[in-house]
Amino acid sequence: MEATAHARFQRFGTRKVTQVLREIRGKTVLDAERLLPMIPRICSTMISKTVRSAAANLVTQSAKAGRAVDPQKVYIKSCWSTMGPMGNMKRMLPAPQGRAYTFKRKVCHLTVVVSDERATGAKNKGVKG
Repeated sequence: MEATAHARFQRFGTRKVTQVLREIRGKTVLDAERLLPMIPRICSTMISKTVRSAAANLVTQSAKAGRAVDPQKVYIKSCWSTMGPMGNMKRMLPAPQGRAYTFKRKVCHLTVVVSDERATGAKNKGVKG
C-alpha cells in the first residue's frame, strides 16, 4: 500500500531540496527522521514534515482498509521536487547607477511517496530528482 504527501509552493530552490532527498530516498521513515535534523540545509525541516505527513497518510489509509502497519517498516519509496511558478514572485535588486535588476524567487513543489514494502532498485532508479 502506498500513500503520498505534497508540499507545494515552498520557498526553497529545487536543486537544494533534491540534494537532501537523495540522502533519504529508499530509507525507512524512522531512519529519515533521525537523519534529516543532521543535514545542514534549512529545507530539511520542510522535508521532515512532508515525510511525517506521508507516513500518517499511510497509517490512515491502512486503518480504513483494515490493515495494521508497522511504523518500522514504512519506507520512502520515491521523493522528488519540481520547480514551481516564479512569474508571480519577481523582486527588485539594487544595481549600479540607480538601476533596478529583477530576479525571481525560487519556489518548489515536493512530493513524497511512502510504502509498506521496500522499493526495489530497478523501480527507484528512474525517479525524478
